[in-house]
Amino acid sequence: MKNICLVLFLIFSSVAGAQLSLNYTYPNDPSVRENLEHWRDLKFGIIIHWGIYAVPGIVESWSICNEDWVGRDTALNYEDYKKWYFGLSKEFNPTQFNPEAWASSAKNAGMKYLVFTTKHHDGFCMFDSKYSDFKITNGPFQSNPKSNVTREVFNAFRKEDFFIGAYFSKPDWHSDYYWWHAFATGERNNNYDIRKFPEQWKRFQNYTANQISELTSEYGKVDMLWLDGGWVRPLETINDEVLSWQCPIPAWSQDVNVPRLAEIARKNNPGTLLIDRTVHGEYENYRTPEQRIPEGRLDYPWETCMTLGNAWGFVPNDKYKSSREVIHKLVEVVAKGGNLLLGVGPTATGVFPEEVNLRLKEIGNWTSRNSEAIYNTRSVSEFKWGDFYFTDGKNGEKYAYVLLKEGESIGKELVLPWSVVSSDSYIEELSTREKMKVVKQYGRVIIKPSVRVRELSKTLPVVVFKLN
Repeated sequence: MKNICLVLFLIFSSVAGAQLSLNYTYPNDPSVRENLEHWRDLKFGIIIHWGIYAVPGIVESWSICNEDWVGRDTALNYEDYKKWYFGLSKEFNPTQFNPEAWASSAKNAGMKYLVFTTKHHDGFCMFDSKYSDFKITNGPFQSNPKSNVTREVFNAFRKEDFFIGAYFSKPDWHSDYYWWHAFATGERNNNYDIRKFPEQWKRFQNYTANQISELTSEYGKVDMLWLDGGWVRPLETINDEVLSWQCPIPAWSQDVNVPRLAEIARKNNPGTLLIDRTVHGEYENYRTPEQRIPEGRLDYPWETCMTLGNAWGFVPNDKYKSSREVIHKLVEVVAKGGNLLLGVGPTATGVFPEEVNLRLKEIGNWTSRNSEAIYNTRSVSEFKWGDFYFTDGKNGEKYAYVLLKEGESIGKELVLPWSVVSSDSYIEELSTREKMKVVKQYGRVIIKPSVRVRELSKTLPVVVFKLN
């Protein structure tokens, strides 16, 4: 396999000049374009990773992947470890599951859209799939009236007017069509040569399509499919980005037929966004840099997906980012033209950890007072100047954001690079709604915040000024 990877690396490095559709492809379907622009207005979302991995509180799925970087309990041999891990499905009994509480916390934080893990790489379905017995409705939680978890989550968040996204893993490490029992388990890739066993792969394609059909026809309106597992893709789409992951690359194509999945989803829900992560082209309606913010402004639709703690799912004693840090990242992402998707993981009992709820509440204290400077805004070419970030509203409003460290305050006089100001314009500080006269000097705007605003700024992570 290492020799194959080396050959592929050399081949694809040599053809990198073609870039394999690295340029963003804007959707042609008017309903998809309309849905995409609506999503761009929402700015702030929540992604919830939840599955059997919450029972021991370990990394989601990856511990059963046989790659040398993956850590696991070495007291068990690999096959015994997989049996133990898959057996967690018989222990997963989230009796305190309350999706309405999740939705309320997310809404109060200022979040506007949801991405929920209907199935992660381990193949455990958080919905009542007819095509798998490895699911939440086939275990100790099955008699609970809320056992069809995905339906309950989607309904709870819809009631709070959230845009609904279904996370779905393209690889499925529990499916015999992907990790075939006839062969030893490999790495993250399927463990048989698709060229030699095309019918087995065809079964996997149909299995995937059937589950997508279930999710997009039986669970209410689904606004987007967030397809993860970017190594499962047509071989010809492998590019430098994929090679940089330094993961094993098979000599065959793992094409799950995403165009078919898109057709199914959009037949059931016209305008559905497809996010085939990292597979650039027609079915990656927006880009998804993970755990990082791009250095500069991007003109195409994109989203930074980032965890609140260090892990996507629940891990005991996780270290969470401060609300100040999250708000700073939200402002930076929005100023650069993107959305922020913040990841949290419920416990095995079905609740958000208390520290998560606290962070979401603190974030909401800021977003509720500064909402107009976040939602429905658009990035500008000069998005940063000195200590300021900038965006524009859709009706000509201009917003300036000052990011502050703990205990820091704004100065007595601030200089902004806004040069076009009419005689009746004024500056407004959003959290207090205090208005200030505009003073122009040397082609710049000078504002002098009051003592009240300066004192208040000591308690704020970001101060926002609006030019009317």
